[in-house]
Amino acid sequence: MITAVRHLGPNWYASVMGTSVVGTAGAALPPAVPGLRTACTAVWAVALVLLLALLAARALHWTHHRDQARAHLLDPATAPFHGCLAMALVSVGGGTLTLGRDWLGGTAAVALGAVLFTAGTAIGLAVAVTVPYLMAVRHRVRPEQATPVWLLPLVAPMVSAAVGPLLVPHLPPGQARETLLFACVGLFGLSLLATSLMLPLVFARLVTGGPLPLALTPTLFLVLGPLGQSTTAVGMFADTAPSAVPHAAGPAFTLPAVLYGVPVMGFAMLWLGLATAHVVRARRQGMGFTLTWWAFTFPVGTCVTGAQSLARHTGLVAFDGLAVLLYGGLVAAWATAAVRTAGGLLSGRLLAAPRPAPVVLRPATARTTSGAVR
Repeated sequence: MITAVRHLGPNWYASVMGTSVVGTAGAALPPAVPGLRTACTAVWAVALVLLLALLAARALHWTHHRDQARAHLLDPATAPFHGCLAMALVSVGGGTLTLGRDWLGGTAAVALGAVLFTAGTAIGLAVAVTVPYLMAVRHRVRPEQATPVWLLPLVAPMVSAAVGPLLVPHLPPGQARETLLFACVGLFGLSLLATSLMLPLVFARLVTGGPLPLALTPTLFLVLGPLGQSTTAVGMFADTAPSAVPHAAGPAFTLPAVLYGVPVMGFAMLWLGLATAHVVRARRQGMGFTLTWWAFTFPVGTCVTGAQSLARHTGLVAFDGLAVLLYGGLVAAWATAAVRTAGGLLSGRLLAAPRPAPVVLRPATARTTSGAVR
């Protein structure tokens, strides 16, 4: 077991995020499908079990393979995935608050959700500072290396911003509720502005440098994460504000839920089309399965919850329809990624050491008898 986890990277937490969002996004869908909530609660329970298993496995990794853990942190291609730990904790915590109460009871669900939210938010803030710092002083990355993976440590606080309002009603009225709500607004701004700085680098790399490598093409879906999650967050602020800050309720929080959410969701749909076109192209060129396929899940799930938020605040059935359509794609993507991941685990391929980069041999250079290059 100890040897098996040597190459277990932080990117594995993406499977927890993708599983959790299937439950939380499905629970709030508009059609009242019999048994849907029970199924979503079961999926949340699977995500919780996966989270606990991965936390234990990563603890073994850090204890017995510190050299590899340090190498992951100093590798510019792997370090951003440390944001997945924070998002896995917070997303499962959000599911605990919305679904877990059905099986755990209200008190236990709130307690567990608060612990997961607090731990995930603290880790997310640490990662949001540490990874960009390492990129600047240790990684020495170049513009042509930019990928959507760079967004991962910056999106983590946005997930906390969207989940935090669920805890507001469980706090005493007054300062406690207001503090948490405005802390979530601060997390929203932190993540939004940081993402706004990073996203142009990713888009410029895509336009000027050509398509991403086949294995990284699914990461284009990661851009949907901050778009859908920020739309969800402003909707949650509007839902929570009346009980937290009655003097500021109404247009102060409700208008941004629509005036911000609708344009951002529009851009998300544009990016979804662009990313899908790239993935279709990559599949035609032989793109095989890697853990990056989990990028098809959580980011799409945030767009589902974002569309649900817009449906609540606009009353438009069109957003309900969009949420259902996106959720269908989410479930299909999750099932595919889950089956492929299980197969890769059983075969041992996904836990094997990464293959070394191929050595490119330069052709021998002919020289004259005088030593000059011919």
